[in-house]
Amino acid sequence: MRSILKKYRLFIGVMVVLSAIILYFFYNALTPKKSLKIYSPADVNPELADSSVTGVARHHRIAPFSFTNQNGKTITQEDYKGKIYVADFFFTSCQTICPKMTKNMGWLQDKIKQMPDVMLLSHSVTPDIDSVPVLRKYADEKGAIDGKWNLVTGSKKDIYYIARKSYLAVKTANSSELYDMVHTENFILVDKKGRIRGFYDGTNLNKPTEDGVKNVSQLLEDIKWLRENE
Repeated sequence: MRSILKKYRLFIGVMVVLSAIILYFFYNALTPKKSLKIYSPADVNPELADSSVTGVARHHRIAPFSFTNQNGKTITQEDYKGKIYVADFFFTSCQTICPKMTKNMGWLQDKIKQMPDVMLLSHSVTPDIDSVPVLRKYADEKGAIDGKWNLVTGSKKDIYYIARKSYLAVKTANSSELYDMVHTENFILVDKKGRIRGFYDGTNLNKPTEDGVKNVSQLLEDIKWLRENE
């Protein structure tokens, strides 16, 4: 028996190595690899996008913007150039979904504060009320870190347009006011090229979801994946 094994040991060794290689490739072929979709207006509920962009199916990116943050500083797309960031829409006097969203954004800020290429951006949908001093007070109360989390105000028209044409994140109100908005619970993940890579329930930190919308903990995992893979 020993002589037979000795005679065929090279053949046996080759077969063992070959089998291991085959098993490795089968495992990789059968294990789905993580990826993040690149979203365009054609992919979302038409209620959340302006009619002028709903037919766009490719090459959608966040448009240039200019707003004022809690420090009175002008914030533009240049401040987010080459950054992964999470955007949302809120207002400081909101007593429904905003407190949960802001708390979860604060949780996310704590997790990404040592990631220099990741930032947060919250837009007020009542900019006529949410002045710079109001945003400063709110930012202090919620623990927003300057330079990491910008809470911005500006022209209602500009915020409306970027919400509907870029972030695909808010609905129009049943109102005679042209730029009235009903913000959603969405957190929007934007990659370093200004493309939308996901929508998340900003009110849900880590509870399982049934409708396919990811929670904030899953958002953090997707941020980590983007940093490592793109």
